Amino acid sequence: MSVSVIIKWGGQEYSISTLSEEDTVLDLKQSIKSLTGVLPERQKLLGLKVKGKPADDDVKLGDLKLKPNTKIMMMGTREESLEDVLAPPPENDDVVNDFDIEDEVTEVENREENLAKIARRVKDYKVEELNPPRPGKRLLVLDIDYTLFDHKSCAETGQELMRPYLHQFLTSAYEDYDIVIWSATSMKWIDAKMKELGVTDNPNYKITFMLDSAAMITVHTPKRGVVEIRPFMKAHLNREKDKELYKLSLYLKEIAKLDDFSGLNHKHWERYLSKKQNQ
Repeated sequence: MSVSVIIKWGGQEYSISTLSEEDTVLDLKQSIKSLTGVLPERQKLLGLKVKGKPADDDVKLGDLKLKPNTKIMMMGTREESLEDVLAPPPENDDVVNDFDIEDEVTEVENREENLAKIARRVKDYKVEELNPPRPGKRLLVLDIDYTLFDHKSCAETGQELMRPYLHQFLTSAYEDYDIVIWSATSMKWIDAKMKELGVTDNPNYKITFMLDSAAMITVHTPKRGVVEIRPFMKAHLNREKDKELYKLSLYLKEIAKLDDFSGLNHKHWERYLSKKQNQ
């Protein structure tokens, strides 16, 4: 019986339908190499498991019980790309600002059609609580892609795509906030990414729950159409100089002292932090 899968790598999808259930994971990796140029030994296939454990190269595809066109996320880098990945970042390569959002976006929050969409999500979406909320803690909701993790750049491991200071940031934030992870993708990929980054079972902080695309709504604005906020990119270039999460942890620590957040404009968080630090 044939096996069909879709490999997600470097922001693209590659379809493979030439394998059978008798072929192995290594055969799959060889097919991936022919499409992407990434050697089998440099490939890491997220979510490919047997009895809860990562599948070894000799495991038959039939034992994985894959559904037709199952999507598999791959980590890996071509040999010719390694030099670029490991090179120091150019001095003039700017890090994207997480909160550089047009003012227009804030004007849509109270539109009737958007409030109706939110009401439906609240009613229908079922949240799986991973850890109970703590009394007196505010809620911090964090996006994954381009905020905690660069999901389009090529790398061999999730650690290479993890934003600098991630675990320090989450550890600090957890002292004052309950933490929620969300992403406009499926829960399967969210779970795989968080495990790959060492977030799910980190002993220094806990995740209250995670939200996937089923909890999201689309927002349309006249200038930008459907709004998608995608801040952090080019992890291999920015990882040495990006200190956004470190600075953001200081901001969150500072505002945690406040009784009311209604007077804050988080878009200007760096300005607020600088003012407080200079007092």
